[in-house]
Amino acid sequence: MLNLMVQYQALDQTFSALSDPTRRDILDRLGRGPASISELAAPSGMSLTGLKKHVHILERAGLVTTEKVGRTRRCRLGPDHLEDAMQWITLHRRRWQRRLDGLAAYVEETKGGTG
Repeated sequence: MLNLMVQYQALDQTFSALSDPTRRDILDRLGRGPASISELAAPSGMSLTGLKKHVHILERAGLVTTEKVGRTRRCRLGPDHLEDAMQWITLHRRRWQRRLDGLAAYVEETKGGTG
């Protein structure tokens, strides 16, 4: 039970981090390779302080890692970015697919009986 709670806390952090379009843009950009905080802030015109807050949320969720290189903070995608969320989505998609398949079979069966 405790393991499940920990897993859901991680999912909550992941989905919360993904709920913001700025953070999704950061992940999209990092998908093309590492970038500094300045490079991430430039396209949006956001302040470095504002962008650092977004990066920190992504980092807490395990979606991004950062490393201090001289005076620059480099960001890259986390090693397991989105893996837990993908497993959760896949599990629930399969459950819904089975239910929808059962509903479709029932509808076809019902059609055949009244025709």
